[in-house]
Amino acid sequence: MATTSDTSARARWLGAAQLTAVVRANPGITRVEAAQRLGIGSGGATELVARLKHARILDETPAKTRGRGRPTTVLGPHPQGPLVLAAELRSSDWRLAVSDIFGDPVIVSRAPRSRPDPDEVLAGMAEEIERIHLESDGRVRAVSLSVAGTVSDNTLVQFTPRGWTDADLTPMTAGLPSDVAFLVGNDATLAGLAEARTGAARGASTALHLIIAVGIGGTLVVDGTPTTGARGAAGEYGHIPFGDPAVRCPCGARGCWDLSIDGRALATSIGDAPPADPVGYARDLVARLDAGDNGLAHAFDSVAESLGRGIAGLVNLHDPEVVTLGGLAPALRGAAQDSFRRAYVAGLMSFRKAAPPEVLDGVHGDDGPLYGAVHRGVDHITTDISLAEWSTLGLG
Repeated sequence: MATTSDTSARARWLGAAQLTAVVRANPGITRVEAAQRLGIGSGGATELVARLKHARILDETPAKTRGRGRPTTVLGPHPQGPLVLAAELRSSDWRLAVSDIFGDPVIVSRAPRSRPDPDEVLAGMAEEIERIHLESDGRVRAVSLSVAGTVSDNTLVQFTPRGWTDADLTPMTAGLPSDVAFLVGNDATLAGLAEARTGAARGASTALHLIIAVGIGGTLVVDGTPTTGARGAAGEYGHIPFGDPAVRCPCGARGCWDLSIDGRALATSIGDAPPADPVGYARDLVARLDAGDNGLAHAFDSVAESLGRGIAGLVNLHDPEVVTLGGLAPALRGAAQDSFRRAYVAGLMSFRKAAPPEVLDGVHGDDGPLYGAVHRGVDHITTDISLAEWSTLGLG
């Protein structure tokens, strides 16, 4: 049974979490402005900011000069505050970045070409993660991982570019204290989170994000939160049967949309052998088309039409305010914009055709999954419970 003191302590840190959220969402905000957003008096705001400064969560620093008048201070992350370590496992490499609660990742380690064996790759990442945690003097409070594959809980169920299946990801943080959170997410889901928070979908209550790399994935973001499903595996749009029913996908199904919208689809249309690196292959073809190789136009028309039809189907399903694109999707759409637009509008229900949801290129580009991993990690370390735990660590 919770005591009165427990309830009071929880309320104190709930207020701290609310103030931290306001500061995150409004970089450069002053204490007075934050108090107004929270509906609290100046005395309460002063006490709350002082407590968060003492706990090394927030700090006040001089604002940039705005002319004459009293110097103004703004709220921001404490220089000795909690950190998120964002990890990104991509089709051919991996990288690690550190961020404070403002969510701006700084790359601290990378492997330009990682080895094909999952145990070796994960062991290499784990070694670097442990090193970075030690060098942070314990300030890393969460490891947030983005994976370019299907994930369920802490298992990488399918990683098509490498041929991995059912890879346990927990060894990546085996060398860390048990109180450091480990968060795992799909790259498309996390990229959608980034676009909704700080990108092209910012301000939309419902946004659909799609990313093309080797296949296509995505997420529906509602009120700033991705819908991830019961075990974190939602958004595998590439395995909807929008493609050729005669073609079998590596996932075991037939007709998957994956096989009609990426570098593999371009190779099939042109008559090339299946590319070892579908992403690099597609980028090379886009460059050739831009340089005037009109013999490739039919292949890009086919991919753009499939992309447009599929997005129309998802718009009919989800009813988003806006659709954002990441990975290869902006380049593939841009290579055949007319074909994409015709297929998109034709696939919409009649009542949507007059004012269809905009389809926008994402702001974060290839860094979307990394930014999304940071956002998810910061969300975790700035809850009232996490802030209360941080205040008891006595680091520094």
